[in-house]
Amino acid sequence: MPAITVEDNLSLTPVPKSGPGAVERPLRSVTTAPSGFEGEGFPVRRAFAGVDLADLDPFVHMDQMGEVDYAPGEPKGTAWHPHRGFETVTYMIDGQMAHQDSNGGGGLITNGDTQWMTAGAGILHIETPPEYLVASGGLFHGFQLWVNLPAEDKMAAPRYQDIRAGEVGLLSSPDGGALVRVIAGDVAGHAGPGVTHTPITLVHATLSPGASLSLPWRADFNALAYVMAGRGHFGLARAEVRTGQLGVFGAGDTLTVSAAAQQDGSSPTFDVLLLGGRPIRQPVVAYGPFVMNTKAEIAQAMEDFRAGRLGTIPAQPA
Repeated sequence: MPAITVEDNLSLTPVPKSGPGAVERPLRSVTTAPSGFEGEGFPVRRAFAGVDLADLDPFVHMDQMGEVDYAPGEPKGTAWHPHRGFETVTYMIDGQMAHQDSNGGGGLITNGDTQWMTAGAGILHIETPPEYLVASGGLFHGFQLWVNLPAEDKMAAPRYQDIRAGEVGLLSSPDGGALVRVIAGDVAGHAGPGVTHTPITLVHATLSPGASLSLPWRADFNALAYVMAGRGHFGLARAEVRTGQLGVFGAGDTLTVSAAAQQDGSSPTFDVLLLGGRPIRQPVVAYGPFVMNTKAEIAQAMEDFRAGRLGTIPAQPA
């Protein structure tokens, strides 16, 4: 995976070992993401399928996009579409994705970059591979995560953040067997660059075969772990997990994952997304690209979209 790496993990600040009073989070469940298609037909794994929203809160949706090696002419994206009431986080591992929105935000992300879009009161956007990548084909792999907004922020002004791979916070496990990329939130006081309305932590960890990683995790956050590639174990009970599986953890303040000693030939390392946030604990009514608190708010969002109140294409200067 070409997300940002370093030559020597031991050159990085190590994650501090848990103190004697730390409480390990137990693994509560493991689910396997079903496969489907999104946008114009690119393959995805629905990472949160079958998981109760109360366990996901403040997250509502996550797709693993690819991993797929496109032939020339095959790369696909999405058409223009609206959003309201939440934030989208798109993390690109392989390939390239271009973003454009009706608020004037946009850019090209690749190899460990992240684009963070706060839809808030409403926005139109499009995500497509650049034309030269469509012509050449190539590897495409990434994630899109939807982060809910509390009722008081659902009608906030839209915002776009372009986060380069080199901006993420980098840590290592004490023995150097794991590289920890902090995209948003913080781990042991080391912050990532993502600025969020809803307090969350988002980490991409790469573990060498046989390595283990224990991270301090805020006790008031939930805790989820999704296997992007490879085989390993979740929790001190060492439940076996593989690519496309999501673990939901219980209460505590330490989160542990470990890599199997032998990895599959297609994946020499164990790559995991670790994510958690402070639950919002408000009603969630989701319909397509809208995530609100009531059916009436969904109906209003649809009416506002039809009336052109969620933005114009191209973006009009304020």
